[in-house]
Amino acid sequence: MTEQARKPFLYVVVCAAGVAAGVGELIALARTRGWDVGVVATPLATGFLDTAAIEEQTGRPLRSAWRAPGDPRPFPDPDAVTVAPATFNTVNKWAAGISDTLALGTLCEAYGQGVPISVLPCVSEALTAHPAYGESVERLRGMGVRFGDHAFGGPAERGFRWEQALDLLAG
Repeated sequence: MTEQARKPFLYVVVCAAGVAAGVGELIALARTRGWDVGVVATPLATGFLDTAAIEEQTGRPLRSAWRAPGDPRPFPDPDAVTVAPATFNTVNKWAAGISDTLALGTLCEAYGQGVPISVLPCVSEALTAHPAYGESVERLRGMGVRFGDHAFGGPAERGFRWEQALDLLAG
């Protein structure tokens, strides 16, 4: 009996923005493109998500907290990571190397693992004007992180381009 080849594994990091409720669309697109998917949510993002639906869709637990020492790893190492939607808070903390949640720790480690990372920001125009945000985006771009179009909330959320997260990883 031959061992079945492992599909590439995508970590989807979800932050607390209104559009987060639609992450099932990204999961479906990723699976159609041949990815297995695991979802890591910021603690606040869990309030925006249908955990049961995500777990059914991925076949894996939704993660938002660190596992206990000795507990098995619920996901294999990532072949790529996407952050969709990415918030002001997450972008700034990640760029500063802050790892105070599982989501941020995952992003900080992904850079060290050398895997491709894409980001779909969902940040208000007022917050994008803050100098720390622009500096953080530039720092992350300098680390090889690939940024997609910004969504600014409200009507823009209805047109959130989930597929762009995968397109950025492809090329």
